[in-house]
Formats: sequence, structure tokens, C-alpha cells
Amino acid sequence: MSHPTIAAVRKSLLAGPGKSFALSDHDTGDRTLFPDKKEARVSLRKDAAAIDELQDKLYANRDRALLVVLQGMDTSGKSGVIRNVFANTSPLGMYVKAFKAPSKTELAHDYLWRVHNAVPRKGSIGVFDRSHYEDVLVVKVRNFAAPEAVEQRYEQINTFEKHLTENGVTILKFMLNVGYEEQGIRLTERITEEHKRWKFNPSDLEDRQLWPEFMDAYQTMVQRCSTPHAPWHIVPADSRTRRNAMIARIVRGTLQDMDLQWPDPGNKMEDFDFS
Repeated sequence: MSHPTIAAVRKSLLAGPGKSFALSDHDTGDRTLFPDKKEARVSLRKDAAAIDELQDKLYANRDRALLVVLQGMDTSGKSGVIRNVFANTSPLGMYVKAFKAPSKTELAHDYLWRVHNAVPRKGSIGVFDRSHYEDVLVVKVRNFAAPEAVEQRYEQINTFEKHLTENGVTILKFMLNVGYEEQGIRLTERITEEHKRWKFNPSDLEDRQLWPEFMDAYQTMVQRCSTPHAPWHIVPADSRTRRNAMIARIVRGTLQDMDLQWPDPGNKMEDFDFS
């Protein structure tokens, strides 16, 4: 069985900029792209190896960067994506930033200050585990900011991302779309399985009680911030393996689209004495 093409995965997951968007239209358990779980694993391994090779060229050139933004409800698999999609990638050119509640220093600046500070340097792949979108998600749902302030942030975020893309940073945004029932199963695992218990946070259950409000916030986020320069991809996340395989396909394709070549600094054998 052949793997789905990169173009087919992109087309299936892309939330088209400027088009109407309903999160309810996206099946969290969709297996159309990878009906066979074993094939998904094979595809993931091949793409992870290719991503490593392409990242070496990105690092050697140091004129562009790739930023991968991962958003999703608790247990949607952000850390799992990082662990598997970038399993082979050299840490020399990788940066991972997990955004938690802002510190006092961060709160003393505008909400994008800490985000801009974490954008990967040229030559690197940066991954955001949560991101600036928390400021139109949890901040909105839990009323941590005035509604009029949140309303302004959609266009501010779009402008910020456009600035990055115009300065050598390619942005990939993935919403890990996990279902309510599947989240319940995974939260139960976090309290019953010893090796996962450290992940359990009672506040996750508080967010679960606000599921409809969060889904509305996610839908608005995608509708307002899927742009030509930084579109959103909606990834069915009920299957961990398929989720990882789909994202790996798109990351690989994006790096391939950069047409990365090994730089030639002009050194020649005859110019040096190796005796």
C-alpha cells in the first residue's frame, strides 16, 4: 500500500484561508489518509529520517527558519508529535518552547513579547508546544482579558506572523483535533497509569467542563487566523500514530519546498596544504 502524497495530506487538512470554517465538519477520528496503522508507522519513519536530512541543509545555509505551532486541548498529543516527527532530528538545529502561564516579567510586556523572543533563529526548526494562540483561547474562555482586547488580537497575530514570514520564517500551524470521548480516555490513563500520572493536572478537568466554549474559541481562531502566509491545518488526533504521520508528511514537504542545497563556501583542495 502506498502512502498518501504530501499534496493529498495538505489538501485534506488545510483550513482554507478566507473560507467559511466549521470545526464540527472535521472528524477527530478520520482515517481516510492512513487506513492502515502499520503503513502510517512506516510513512512516519521515512519522513522523520528525511526531515533530519533536510534540517541539516537548513542548518548549513542559515538563511531561513521553520516554525511549527502545535495547538490542541489537553491530551491531544503535542509532546507526542514532537517526540515522533522529530525523532531523528539533530538537537543542534532544533528548539522547542512549551508555553505555560506567563511569568511576572512576561506579564509586564505585551502578550507577544515572550513569543517573538522564542522564534527560532535562521537555520533552525522551532516547535511551539502551545503558543501565542493561548491569548485567544484560554484567555478568552476564562475571561483573563477583556473581550475587546481579545478581539484585537486576531489581527495583531496575523500581522505578527506576516512579519515573520517576510523575514525568512516559514510557519506551519497544526490544530490537534482530539474528540471529547477520546480525551476522556486519555485523562483517565493519566490518573491510572503510573508512567503517565505525573502529567495529570486537575485543571485539565476544569477545561473539560468548558469544552463547548473551547471548541467555539478554536473555531474562531481558525476562521480569523488561517491566512495565505500562515494557514491552519486541522489534524484528526484520536489516532496518535496517524496524527504523527500526517504532520510528518507536511513538515517534510515544507522543507522540500524550500529547495535546500548544500552551500558552497568556495574552498578548493588545491588551496590548502594537507601534508
